[in-house]
Amino acid sequence: MQLSEQEKAKLGQQYDKLASKFNELYLAGKERGRDAMAVALEKAREQMTTLGEFSAEHGEELKQYLARDLDQTIADAQKLGEEAKERLHPSRLGAGALASLATVLELTGNALHSLSDKTKEKLTYRTGEVTSAGTLTCQACGQAVHLKQTGHVPPCPKCSGTRFNKGY
Repeated sequence: MQLSEQEKAKLGQQYDKLASKFNELYLAGKERGRDAMAVALEKAREQMTTLGEFSAEHGEELKQYLARDLDQTIADAQKLGEEAKERLHPSRLGAGALASLATVLELTGNALHSLSDKTKEKLTYRTGEVTSAGTLTCQACGQAVHLKQTGHVPPCPKCSGTRFNKGY
C-alpha cells in the first residue's frame, strides 16, 4: 500500500504522540525495566486507539516501531554504561583518581561519538517503516539519508535500496 506524503506525515505525528504518551505513563509508574516499558507501551497504544488517534492496526504497527527504537536506545545506553563502569572501577581510581576521571571523560566523549557507528550494526530499518529522527545508512550503497523528524523510511535516493542501518 502506497501512502501519500500527507498520510506519511500523519503517521509520523501519531508515532510522536504514542512516544509522548508512553513516556508519560512510564514515568508515572513505580516500576522500571523492560517489563514496565512493555506495559506502558501497551497502555499508551490502548489509550491512543480508544481516543481515536489511530486505528487498532496502525496502533499496533506504531507500537512495534517504537519498541524497536526503544530497544536500540537501551542497547546503546547499556554498552556506554558498561564502558564507564569498567573505567570507574575502584582499583583504577586508587591509582590516581584525577587521571582516571580524565580518561573516563575523554573515553565517554569518544564513546558518544562512535555511538552512532555502533548502532548502525544493531537493527535494520526498511523502507515504509516509521522511525524517529536520525541518520539512515543504506546497506546496499552506503548513502546517508537524514531524517530531521519522525517519519517514514524512504527508499535510498542513490540506489533505491530498502534496507538501512540507523545512527543519531
